[in-house]
Amino acid sequence: MIPALVSAMMWLLLACLLILRRGRGERTITYAAVLIAIAMTLNIDSVYIALDGIVGGTNLLTLVADLALTVGVFFLGRGVMKASDRQPRSVQLALGTPALATTLVCAIAAFFRIDRRSTTTSLMLELGDQAAAAAYSMIHFVYYAIVLTAMAVLASRQLRINRGVQLLPPASLVIGSIFGFALTAVVITMDIAHAAGDLDAMTAVSVAYGPLYLLTFLFLCLGFAGQPVARSLQARSRERTTRALTQELEPLWARAIAVRPGISQREDASFHADNGETLLHRQVVEIRDAMIDTRVAFEVSEGERELVERAERHLLGAESGAAASVAREHPHIGWGQQKR
Repeated sequence: MIPALVSAMMWLLLACLLILRRGRGERTITYAAVLIAIAMTLNIDSVYIALDGIVGGTNLLTLVADLALTVGVFFLGRGVMKASDRQPRSVQLALGTPALATTLVCAIAAFFRIDRRSTTTSLMLELGDQAAAAAYSMIHFVYYAIVLTAMAVLASRQLRINRGVQLLPPASLVIGSIFGFALTAVVITMDIAHAAGDLDAMTAVSVAYGPLYLLTFLFLCLGFAGQPVARSLQARSRERTTRALTQELEPLWARAIAVRPGISQREDASFHADNGETLLHRQVVEIRDAMIDTRVAFEVSEGERELVERAERHLLGAESGAAASVAREHPHIGWGQQKR
């Protein structure tokens, strides 16, 4: 049941990413979602039994699913790392290709030392008393813990610099990573207890396995799906604010270009008034030009000056090139704010 639920979450995450991140060149998170969704689907009992029979009926599909999951987790970590400006050296090592390659080689070596017998959907329950099986499981989960810890470090840094709705994705990633680390501790405890023959301890600890497994993937999915959603919501909010500011500045702008015509009045100028950011940028520039030009009489009230400054701060908060363009064309404008 748990693999089916997680599989559904991962395929839903993939659908969200394909819709919300279309047009973006960075595909690392999408690759991660594909691999983890495939891994979870392969762990559904009916799918596992059917496909493992095709590849020999010796639980070889377990290795395929686990390797897909491990590489998927690697891509998750890389996706978070690429979204961060500066990464500590320890994080780079944890999320690097050598760490992944070492994990895969060790896991494959341990897997082929297991006496796997015939197809079973309870491989670790039935074969976990073998040292090789315990090692195989722990190799994967230790790697997951390392990657999740690195992800939590990077996401925590985003919590300190993000604002508003942008706080939700990194917060979800931190929570998901914490649950994942707890899941790793539970699995390793189960592996050690099983290999040592302490089945009572293994059974007692296993109670936490299912809830932690679901919570880990739930919060990680929310974190990764929330990033494009948050960006979309923020972009829409910014667009509404831009439209409102251009409407408020319209009368002042009309007065400014009446006494000092600007580039927007030239027929040969490449000016696109249908773009909100471009229009607001042009309004601010031409109003400021009229304000500082001593050859024309152009007076503004304190309220109008505050409105212009508010528009400037709004432009400076953009990730577009509008603010930089304003600064290049008019370095004398004292905005008094740094780009966030």
